[in-house]
Amino acid sequence: MQVGFRTDTGRKRAINEDALLVLPGEGLFAVADGVGGSNSGEIASRSAMNGIEAFLKDNPISQGADMEGKYRGNWFKGYFFRCFRKLNYDIRRIAQSHPENSGMATTAVVAYLGSDNLYITNIGDSRAYIIRAGEITQLTEDHSYVADLVSTGSLTKIEAREHPRKNMITRALGAESEAEPDFYSFRVESGDRVLLCTDGLHGELTDEEIRDIVKGEKDLNKVCRKLVNTANERGGPDNITVVCVEE
Repeated sequence: MQVGFRTDTGRKRAINEDALLVLPGEGLFAVADGVGGSNSGEIASRSAMNGIEAFLKDNPISQGADMEGKYRGNWFKGYFFRCFRKLNYDIRRIAQSHPENSGMATTAVVAYLGSDNLYITNIGDSRAYIIRAGEITQLTEDHSYVADLVSTGSLTKIEAREHPRKNMITRALGAESEAEPDFYSFRVESGDRVLLCTDGLHGELTDEEIRDIVKGEKDLNKVCRKLVNTANERGGPDNITVVCVEE
């Protein structure tokens, strides 16, 4: 397994409220984008990543990997639902215990890559992509105001990229009493590259631009560096985080 990752504050923000988790030994990878005043977004995103790692330690993921295929998908859905429910509870508890962190929340996208299967859980607008045979496919759906407008035909994808409320998310960990993540499972093939990223990347680069960079380099750390640098060249208005994995 080859892995590359990078996170960057960008050119307009004072602090980096993104966070990432890279656990190749577990086959698990995640990114998060925190929201909230002061440094609360940073606390929310880091709490989510620390919480996932702690949940893995207390609840070994190997059990699901050993199950038969027809049962495995449901097991992982239940596993990550429990994980996100605990993350949501913990983030809300921290916010309620410290008034300065009131209202903090975070997006999260988590990928588990085991043998020939990929399981993804997401909430918010951090994304997962797969680059296969020179093509890119967005695997997750954004939980955002503009994504809802696109799904109803009120906006085109091109119009959504320039919409003044394009950064408004509709779901996040810590935002509500109950978390509502989505779950996906996919078959993976040799040579596939899985990319996780925050909107600091996909808000500045088109899917086609992301594809060309990912398939243009063998070294995944160089891929991640070039993705971040390109987003910064576009102005870097937001924090930028990417994780790229090839089985």
